[in-house]
Amino acid sequence: MAKVKCGLIQMALKGDGSMKPDDIRDRMIEAHIPYIEDAAKQGVQVLCFQEVFTQPYFCPSQDRKWYAAAEKIPDGYTTKLMQEYAKKYNMVIVVPLYEEHMIGVYYNTAAVIDADGKYLGKYRKTHIPQVDPGFYEKFFFKPGNSGWPVFETAYLKLGVYICYDRHFPEGWRALALNGADYIVNPSATVAGLSKYLWELEQPASAAANGVYIGAINRIGKEEPWASTHNMGEFYGSSYIVNPRGAIEAQASYGDDELLVHEIDLDMVREVRDTWQFFRDRRPETYGPLVGQ
Repeated sequence: MAKVKCGLIQMALKGDGSMKPDDIRDRMIEAHIPYIEDAAKQGVQVLCFQEVFTQPYFCPSQDRKWYAAAEKIPDGYTTKLMQEYAKKYNMVIVVPLYEEHMIGVYYNTAAVIDADGKYLGKYRKTHIPQVDPGFYEKFFFKPGNSGWPVFETAYLKLGVYICYDRHFPEGWRALALNGADYIVNPSATVAGLSKYLWELEQPASAAANGVYIGAINRIGKEEPWASTHNMGEFYGSSYIVNPRGAIEAQASYGDDELLVHEIDLDMVREVRDTWQFFRDRRPETYGPLVGQ
């Protein structure tokens, strides 16, 4: 059987929004390193961090200082550092970052690094919310158009879909049709309506597409936005769901945590051969949908 051990890291912000972006980045990386090392000890082969893992979720503000948090990919500091850890531990690492494409053009991006440390490519968040109060992402992120890449890693075929993307079923389907066995969804999601959707949409998408999904969420309240924008609390509860839509492993509501779980890729074939959703879909009838 083709089994792969996967890891997800959920974490609270180390510091607060009054700090400089570089100082927060350094604190967050320092806090993640012991978890990366623990993942290696537990034999994790594919590891993913939360959305924009080096920074707070700064989108409740419209403060231009956060543009300074953006890094080049793959030539920036954090991607290069994670390439070293990937190679050291023979581990695929998905690294969600604020990306500077050029001055004035910034994306919400995840870099994908193979187990030999090679940079494989990136996925840029496709759907960008602008929801009042507190989710002013269009101020910071340009919508990506990555073409639904699936990365041929050392251990499995990997797709990435970021946070708000998960509300749109088209991307899950596109990644699955492009060959993904396992799709990660790094997120920054606060309690409220989304808590109900958190354990509804991704299991449904896993079942509809016959894939494993790793859902990662940050934890805790982040200041000053929790107080000034009533942002609530990031609730963690990261999990891995199988191609039948069953959650197989889940992290706590509110603690820094490394979730480790072994997935069985043979289930992808078993489920797809049983349900045959891809055989029975009718793309020739769906044309009008994309024009609406």
